Amino acid sequence: MNDEIDVIVPCPRCGKDARYHQSNPSRPFCTERCRLIDLGAWANEEHRIAGEPVPDDDPDDLIH
Repeated sequence: MNDEIDVIVPCPRCGKDARYHQSNPSRPFCTERCRLIDLGAWANEEHRIAGEPVPDDDPDDLIH
């Protein structure tokens, strides 16, 4: 098996071609900038995984 196969994928952030290989530390993103923009979007809750809403913890429940 050849580990040097070049696979080109679209960057999830900007859509440009990105090399999915060990030599690209930002993979699957095309650049570190796109990787950090995407990380910031997750931190700002702009991206969400579908599912049931999680109820807020009631502080009174923590005392008992």
